Amino acid sequence: MKIAFIGQKGIPTTTGGVEKHVEDLAVKLAQAGHEMYVYTRRNYTDRNLKKYKGVNLINLPNIATKHLDAISHTFLACLDLMRRDYDLIHFHSIGPSSLIWLAKLIKPQTPIIATFHTQCYYHQKWGSLAKLYLQFGEFVLCNFSDRVITISKLLKKYVQDKYDIEPVHVSNGVNIMEVKSVRNIAKWGLAKDSYLFLASRLVKHKGIHYAIKAYERLKTDKKLVIAGDSSFTDDYVLSLKKLAQKNKNIIFTGNQSGRTLAELYGSAYLFIQPSESEGLSIALLEAMSYGRAVLTSDIKENLEAIGDAGFVFKNKSISDLAARLERLLNDPVIVREKGKEGRNRVKKYFSWQQLTGLIETVYREERAAYNDYRVIWPRVIVLNNTIYLFLLQFFKLIILYFNLLMQSAVYLPKKIIHRPKTLKNPT
Repeated sequence: MKIAFIGQKGIPTTTGGVEKHVEDLAVKLAQAGHEMYVYTRRNYTDRNLKKYKGVNLINLPNIATKHLDAISHTFLACLDLMRRDYDLIHFHSIGPSSLIWLAKLIKPQTPIIATFHTQCYYHQKWGSLAKLYLQFGEFVLCNFSDRVITISKLLKKYVQDKYDIEPVHVSNGVNIMEVKSVRNIAKWGLAKDSYLFLASRLVKHKGIHYAIKAYERLKTDKKLVIAGDSSFTDDYVLSLKKLAQKNKNIIFTGNQSGRTLAELYGSAYLFIQPSESEGLSIALLEAMSYGRAVLTSDIKENLEAIGDAGFVFKNKSISDLAARLERLLNDPVIVREKGKEGRNRVKKYFSWQQLTGLIETVYREERAAYNDYRVIWPRVIVLNNTIYLFLLQFFKLIILYFNLLMQSAVYLPKKIIHRPKTLKNPT
């Protein structure tokens, strides 16, 4: 089949769980004989790169700002569909999926699959208006796509309860990795088992500040290494570096990929995942695939990933995280054992070898269904109800917008919001 992926920043991956998911899946599908096309953004992927590991890349412009980056690129990708002939279109994430209706109008006889990766509106980097728009994107994804895929059992249950549909659960996947010998990471003074490791976008809901504060309470020679960078969150990154500025053993490596990232995963003593909110963390699964023991916050999404093959601490608790770290630093035997258990769990439940086949089954079913006539909005049974829900979301946006305007007006100087009195005898 000829398949297009829309919504991701691009590939090859430099940062981002969705991008890693898309890269691994697209490459596996290309290897299976499908003709794969991935839309990429100019601020993420080199525009001169036309093909990557058998996957065709379509590079389009985007407005590289916090709020317009994804939606501007997705809009152009939808317009580009007019000159393409795909057998199937696959959207990723709820923000870009807000434009599925446009893709449906342009290609009404092409099945559209959408993967629900995470409830982005819980992420602290977004303001009220952006969160409401992301909720609208979720509504469009669940009502206007032909088939919904969720990457966790928790999201599947949420979609079932809220939208009364039956999504397909296909977990995030990873490749089973082999540990690389230390070479590139020696520039930071790192050796095998000499550091604790985090890999994440540096955004507040990932909880990196908890890890830094907990680490400051420890007495250890092991370093704390943080790989990742800002995602339109420069203020948060500055606050993290300010927290760590007096401790030379806290190292920020920036975004890493390829062999360097593989070395960072494979040589770590322990991987820490202190996030407050997740979909199903690929970074966490990757750490487990390298046989690294993991210590995670006890949110449900992390517990679904690790099962019994990892360690947990109370979400947002610096004292509990510090206590768990101290215990694990003093017990390397149990750390090694949990690392082995984690690798086996990933092989069994989260390997792309098995998961790619599940995705292909969804594709074949939807393509076969479209050989017969299909209405444009397959999940919309009662049109009046859909129009009502759509208008409700629209008016919510309008009301919120005017509320924000009114709140801003309260703080304007009086000379701006009140006319000056007219002089009785102007000269």
